[in-house]
Amino acid sequence: MRIGPYQLDNPIILAPMAGVTDRPFRQLCRELGAGLAVSEMLSSNPKVWDTDKSRQRMDHSGEPGIKAVQIAGSEPELMAKAAQVNVAMGAQIIDINMGCPAKKVNKKMAGSALLQYPDLVGEIVKAVVAAVEVPVTLKIRTGWDPQHRNGVEIAKLAEASGIQSLAVHGRTRSCMYKGEAEYDTIKAIKQAVSIPVVANGDVTTPEKAKQVLEYTGADAIMIGRGAQGNPWLFREIEHYLTNGTLLAKPSVEEVTEVVLNHVSRLHDFYGAFMGARIARKHVGWYLKAQAPAADFRQQFNQIDDASEQLVALKNYFVNVEKR
Repeated sequence: MRIGPYQLDNPIILAPMAGVTDRPFRQLCRELGAGLAVSEMLSSNPKVWDTDKSRQRMDHSGEPGIKAVQIAGSEPELMAKAAQVNVAMGAQIIDINMGCPAKKVNKKMAGSALLQYPDLVGEIVKAVVAAVEVPVTLKIRTGWDPQHRNGVEIAKLAEASGIQSLAVHGRTRSCMYKGEAEYDTIKAIKQAVSIPVVANGDVTTPEKAKQVLEYTGADAIMIGRGAQGNPWLFREIEHYLTNGTLLAKPSVEEVTEVVLNHVSRLHDFYGAFMGARIARKHVGWYLKAQAPAADFRQQFNQIDDASEQLVALKNYFVNVEKR
């Protein structure tokens, strides 16, 4: 799959997730097989660009592969400026967020709330495309609610306005993350446009990835929540799509190495104090996916010291291996 001049290593993409796809997690997922890793969404409001959170989200130093940055907002001029600022800081692809269902985002008429207003969608897309020379992509949902699935209309509008790739989550805004994703709308969108289409939603296994790609005809698959605690999913999907066989799950030794490495990177990136706190949610996901332990998770969440976190994790996985 290509996005403008960029050839992806494979058609398996890490979805942008606020509070999750920071630089340490993007690096890890790329190392474990993601063909592209998209950043957390950045607000188009210039008043917040000088905060620690925004500066960290704009930080791509030393990051391997194509640098794709997602921006969110509802004002065409501010979105265009945000795109220019991020390109100046190294972004090679700008992605527009029209898929986030969060209330605090939708209240500002951003994210998937924009799907109610196709004219505004067109204005934003045209402004961003005209503002930068890098490819601009778009992430949407299938519509605002099940009675208003206008994904095909939005997709055609996006293509006509210069969007070079479209990712579609198989739920409406009102569905949030409830129920099961539907892929009929994604299939219809793929048939309606000629730009690359990326299918997103409920892909948690290699078999499901292949099934969704074959059913929708999409050019790539996008993994969001399925990668939380299981970044190995990218290489598992790539192997299955290429060879038709399932890779063995990671050994306890590899899980230990990856978790410790990830937590160390979080400490380095955010500093010991914030890094230790941010590590808690990632460790919780790892434990749930790889080695369930409610008691240890509760103990781990009480640890404030970064070095103590690493010691506790080492000891925990040693005991897991013994068992």
